Amino acid sequence: MRDWDHSEAPLQDAEPAFDAWVHTHVARIQSLIEHHVPGCSAASPALAEAMHYAAALGGKRIRPLLVWAAGECFDGEPAALDAAACAVELVHAYSLVHDDLPCMDNDILRRGLPTVHVQFGQAMALLAGDALQSRAFEVLTSNPAVPPAVQARLCALLAGAIGADGMAGGQAIDLAATGHVLGANALTDMHRRKTGALVKASLLMGLACGSSEILIDPVTAHCEQLLRRYADAIGLAFQVVDDVLDASSDSATLGKTAGKDAQQGKATFVTLLGLEPAWALARQLLGEALGAIDALPPAQRARAGHLTALAQRIVSRNH
Repeated sequence: MRDWDHSEAPLQDAEPAFDAWVHTHVARIQSLIEHHVPGCSAASPALAEAMHYAAALGGKRIRPLLVWAAGECFDGEPAALDAAACAVELVHAYSLVHDDLPCMDNDILRRGLPTVHVQFGQAMALLAGDALQSRAFEVLTSNPAVPPAVQARLCALLAGAIGADGMAGGQAIDLAATGHVLGANALTDMHRRKTGALVKASLLMGLACGSSEILIDPVTAHCEQLLRRYADAIGLAFQVVDDVLDASSDSATLGKTAGKDAQQGKATFVTLLGLEPAWALARQLLGEALGAIDALPPAQRARAGHLTALAQRIVSRNH
């Protein structure tokens, strides 16, 4: 079996316009994080610094980009989209802080830097994660320009994604499965919860920013189902590519500890399928995601170019 060759990644998205869009929106999420998690606090400067370190120092920002890309398809209100994008990224940051703790994955490197518990201690890392999660819901509910019905919908989507039936449940399954063999269905279910649930919430929150009436609007309800299909495919593809990269790349490239899944006896798509079949699965899932975009009504499909490019970038990335 040959090594992972990133040059074979399909449908490379080198469009300058897309790169410019990404650059603009990554700068936007950075500005929002700096505003909502400023790194200073009269109550606890140490906690504020740890929160800022966890949330503001880099990352791919895929989830907020998905919020904005979905919102573009449905005329999302800018204030609501900003709140949703910031909230999902704060929740993602909190999840990484807790995931890296010694009682979870016990990792020492994240985004090329020491993990939060290495930098600030375990107790402060735990508090920083808790506070980032709380701050996310404050962001969703603190802007009077966002209608209360939209605020409620955004909160419900985010809460559902990170609870026992979503991200936390997936992490619990992951912990219980360490050292055990999981079949394809069980592994897929675990990652649809652990990774995919927040990806799906990001897309549905983008949709909710453009319509608070999705249950009584048949066209938008149909679009929601297609976004769910896209999210299921691309969320799982994200994890499959993570597994491939963990098995075939190095820590300097990844910005986190390479090979730790194998060291910890974790079930992955590479251990289950092998490197080449896992890569083939990622390409298949990309095709499913793009198929969902193609099935959108013409008006929405015409504005879904960034969703298409994000799906391609998720699969073609090297870190």
